[in-house]
Amino acid sequence: MEKIKKATEEKVQEEKLIIKNSEEKLIHDMVTVEKKNSSMGLFLGAVVIIFLGGLTGYLLVPKANGGSNGNLNISTSEGKKSIGSNDTKTFRDSAEGVLQTGGVDGEGTHKLVRPGGDSQTVYLTSTIMDLNEFVGKKVKVWGETFAGQKAGWLMDVGRVEILK
Repeated sequence: MEKIKKATEEKVQEEKLIIKNSEEKLIHDMVTVEKKNSSMGLFLGAVVIIFLGGLTGYLLVPKANGGSNGNLNISTSEGKKSIGSNDTKTFRDSAEGVLQTGGVDGEGTHKLVRPGGDSQTVYLTSTIMDLNEFVGKKVKVWGETFAGQKAGWLMDVGRVEILK
């Protein structure tokens, strides 16, 4: 019996030694690594990204009033001045009248007053030119017709010809 007791004690001692050795290997001090100051790099990276985004936007957006998009043309023939796009597929609708400022309930920035009363008025907007240059003049406009909520006829103007 004593042999068994002694063997059991030896076994327990061996297990304690194994546990002690394994704890020493598992538990150790953390090695600290000095962090470099990365906030300056992050700041410079953000500045570069913002600059490149602004530059891309500047180069991709056409200039107002046709400055760099190359689609606006100015031509004169027989005393008539024509300004705008020559794209007859997009701007296929036309109307004549006197150009005035003001839309109807937020639709259109200008209106083309034509003979026949209010039902013949064309409400205008333009994505490629400034219509203020033609206010008070008799003009012929070409554009693309859109459905309006309040306006009977709403047109995005692409070309204007000043009539005499």
